[in-house]
Amino acid sequence: MADDTEDCSFSRQPLQRSGIHDKHPTHEQTKAKQCPENEDIPQNLTLASLPSIYLRLSKAKLTGLVAMSALCGYGMAPGELDLMVCFLMSLGTFMSSCSANAFNQIFEVPYDSQMARTKRRVLVTGLLSRVHAISFASIIGISGILILTSYVNLLAAIISATTWGLYVTTYTPLKRVCIGNTWIGAVVGALPPMIGWAGRTGSLDAGAFIMAGFLFTWQFPHFNALSWNLRSDYSKAGYRMMATRNPDLCQSVAFRHCLFIIVLSFLAPYFNLTTWPFALFSLPLNFTFAYLAWCFYKQADGKTATYLFKFSLLHLPLLMIMLLISKKNLPVAKVFENI
Repeated sequence: MADDTEDCSFSRQPLQRSGIHDKHPTHEQTKAKQCPENEDIPQNLTLASLPSIYLRLSKAKLTGLVAMSALCGYGMAPGELDLMVCFLMSLGTFMSSCSANAFNQIFEVPYDSQMARTKRRVLVTGLLSRVHAISFASIIGISGILILTSYVNLLAAIISATTWGLYVTTYTPLKRVCIGNTWIGAVVGALPPMIGWAGRTGSLDAGAFIMAGFLFTWQFPHFNALSWNLRSDYSKAGYRMMATRNPDLCQSVAFRHCLFIIVLSFLAPYFNLTTWPFALFSLPLNFTFAYLAWCFYKQADGKTATYLFKFSLLHLPLLMIMLLISKKNLPVAKVFENI
């Protein structure tokens, strides 16, 4: 995804236009400047605490969303359902995403220490060493790609590896360079359904790209609303986001992509991904999303951004469920088709 969905607490502080620092602390300085509120975090690493620490390092909620997106792609693809392949595809995708998110945290320790929502991350607080984190991220990432290559298929593995590469080597450093990082992040978030589709069919067709399109367009209202209320944090850490660099663009892009979701909802039945009733039944959900984005576009503030962000968390799973039950040639879909 474009950014850290699991860290979604909002800061209501006004944007500090001059708050972007030219100098950032080193990793050693970061550890020396621990916040008082972090002093209650145990610094003794135990075997029992490792699983929870690894999940925090892997951004478990975001990784879970990635795996669910891949599952939706697998579910929407044509072909025979193989539960073992489906499980291994999900596992490989989950592990690859864990690795990408871990490397993201490894690279951003000096900047995470300056943001209220990230200053309690495991590397910032010293729960794990950098070497330990790199070892974990490397082993789980390689293992995930090997699972996809050996037990799913090569195409699914290639797409997963591409997702990892874009997130770690392009999106992560680009966040400090230009606002184009949001589009790269949206591409990263759009690829998991294609992993699932490829895992079931061994190929990609129009349906795979429509599924990816839904994820790509959804991320703009979701992340732009999230970043609006975190502008002060992003500015302090030196991240270049639409919300801080071009607020008008941030608002218009969010609304524009909500309209694109409506278009995609009509393209889905046109390309035989779903039955035609899906386009009709999804309209109330999509229009509500677009209305909230319109309110954000007309008057962006903490209230409209919060409403849009919270509804985005409801919109995506509901849309995915509607897609799955409206899938072409699915028995339940034929019931709706006869209405």
